[in-house]
Amino acid sequence: MKMNKYIIALFGLLMVTLSSCEKPFDQLEIDSNRPVHVPASLVFQGVAYNMFNDNGRPFSAEMRWNQFYCSNYNYYANNEYTFGQMPNQFTTLKNVLKMEEEAKRAGLADVNGYAALGKFFRAYFYDQMSKRVGDLPLADALNGIDGISPKYDSQKAIYIQILKWLDDANTDLTSLIAKGETVSGDIYYNGDLKKWQKAVNAYRLRVLLTLSKKDTDADLGVKTKFAEMISNPTKYPLMSSMADNLEFKWNNFNKYPSNPDNFGFDATRQNMAAAYVNLLASLKDPRVMVTCEPAGFELKSGKQPSDYSAFLGASSAEDLADMSDKAGINNGAGFAPGKYSFQNRNRYYKNYTAENTFIAGYPELCFNIAEGIARGWATGSAEDWYKKGIQASQAFYGIKDGVNTMTYSKTGSMAAADQVNYNIDFSFADYYAQASVKYDASKAIQQIVTQKYAAFFMNSGMEAYFNWRRTGFPKFDVGVGNGNSSRIAVRWIYPTTERTTNATNYKAAIQSQFNGTDDINDSMWLIK
Repeated sequence: MKMNKYIIALFGLLMVTLSSCEKPFDQLEIDSNRPVHVPASLVFQGVAYNMFNDNGRPFSAEMRWNQFYCSNYNYYANNEYTFGQMPNQFTTLKNVLKMEEEAKRAGLADVNGYAALGKFFRAYFYDQMSKRVGDLPLADALNGIDGISPKYDSQKAIYIQILKWLDDANTDLTSLIAKGETVSGDIYYNGDLKKWQKAVNAYRLRVLLTLSKKDTDADLGVKTKFAEMISNPTKYPLMSSMADNLEFKWNNFNKYPSNPDNFGFDATRQNMAAAYVNLLASLKDPRVMVTCEPAGFELKSGKQPSDYSAFLGASSAEDLADMSDKAGINNGAGFAPGKYSFQNRNRYYKNYTAENTFIAGYPELCFNIAEGIARGWATGSAEDWYKKGIQASQAFYGIKDGVNTMTYSKTGSMAAADQVNYNIDFSFADYYAQASVKYDASKAIQQIVTQKYAAFFMNSGMEAYFNWRRTGFPKFDVGVGNGNSSRIAVRWIYPTTERTTNATNYKAAIQSQFNGTDDINDSMWLIK
């Protein structure tokens, strides 16, 4: 009996112990390996990376659509403008809200670095989406389960809000800089808000140029806003050199898309495009020798690599089968020398870092200021800014007055014995004196946008295409190789999720903009 009493007592004690360890059911649902809250700095990193990664990496489909290079191997890709769905950035925008929420949770003031940059990110992602499709949900968007079917705002209303976000971000950054504040987790500027402010303002100038077809709209006030920014550098500090670029720096972990891992036949499955190569070759611009290789067929015919006419691009409009036949394998005088230039394999395949990729760069800023002045939006010297843009871009590729040494791979191999060095003499004064380069007010927009295009090579996402769509410069190749009934598409289509989960508002937006069809060949408000 005593033993039974002991057993009962021990059992009772065990039950008390177990009951004291029990947790409410809602706590048992929580996965301790998936935290509910993370630092704002960590969310910031993800948003900042998406800003670069989702809008056109070097040697991507976007760069084919920019007509910087062509695919010559149909198994992997073609050069058709068959735009699909718009890159959907609403998930990233939710993370922007989370970043701001976590900054407040950590005790930061209402005006803080993450909140200020959050306004910039909103402007950036809405700009990238809207200029691809048109109207979008904005005022009713990002409200979670309280707004699962948001109405669409007009593209005009979206751009009014984008300009306001950028202006407010500039104002907030001014106050934060004055107090010496910074942010953590910054993969671009290491927390330097002064540089971020310059990038914000450079982007605002880009948006104003994006609206060039609407520069008489009083609600937008494009001319007034542009003039204010140019005339008041204290309020709107701008980039002053390449050191201010908002750019992605590649490393051995985040590798440049063309790199030793995918070297070999991959490097010969794409030729450089005529829109880029033939433009620079005709201007006797050494940038073509830095970024491209001379065509093997031209070398076999007796031309020297220092001859600009040895550089030839493939037309993005050419039938892919014809282009493939002309592609070639190497640039020597031996087996199958190609008729078109390849990318400079010595520059882009010898390591994992190649060159920094601009998101918004100083050369573009110079050309945007030049274009705005040339359009009469502000006072100043359009020619001076035009020249600064050209010089900044050429300097990025290491081009200087005097002797410049160029290198290309004779066979495509990275072996030292296959690298060919040659010298060219360059004088910027002589280059600029050419009638096709020297600033001419009667064709200023064409010259400025064309040189801006050259500076956009493999960077800044789809800005080269967007500038072409807006101005018609430079001349893009149009034909059967473009697909789409030999047309260059002018917009993307809306994401499938809009058609399935927000059908009523989606249909209303399509009807009001495009008479009920979501077609890649319909012109949106922005470009009418």
